Amino acid sequence: MPITVNRKPLTFWERLYMPAIIGGIKVTVKHAFNTLFKGQVVTMQYPEEKWAVPTGYRGAPYLVKDQDGDTKCVSCQLCEFVCPPKAIRITPPGNTSKADRSNAEKMPAEFEINMLRCIYCGFCQEVCPEEAIFLKQDWSHVGTNRNDMIYNKEKLLALGGVAPGIQKWKHKLEEAKAQENFPVKI
Repeated sequence: MPITVNRKPLTFWERLYMPAIIGGIKVTVKHAFNTLFKGQVVTMQYPEEKWAVPTGYRGAPYLVKDQDGDTKCVSCQLCEFVCPPKAIRITPPGNTSKADRSNAEKMPAEFEINMLRCIYCGFCQEVCPEEAIFLKQDWSHVGTNRNDMIYNKEKLLALGGVAPGIQKWKHKLEEAKAQENFPVKI
């Protein structure tokens, strides 16, 4: 059964939209007064002035290297499977390829992120068991064509850099043990 919502009719002034127009004019006059007489500039001059990135900002995903300079990605493809817009494409190495570090079985032959598709959700960072992909506080991506916005493994590693000392799974066991046990009622 549909619900009927009784709305009060608009007044004469609301039908003329005068309060909204007057409110817009007030905002415009206030900004013009502050700019002309107080010297408070609202506009940011972009290349010279950079936007202050707030904490917790989820920027572009990049691959990171470990302290030895080796690739941390082991081609598990979890980030590719969890990516909602399917912006990540990983090509596994196959049976013939060996890893470039001792504690990994394999490395990706190709790793690409299409930055035009990426929605910066952070699922790839959350699901990565090797801590190989992180969201950096980067929001300015420039390319002259679509192919420039598809970042390959070398470009992602160069932009991501080295992530020393990051171990997001290290304290998970202690946190799990410290949690209170809740009784289960059957």
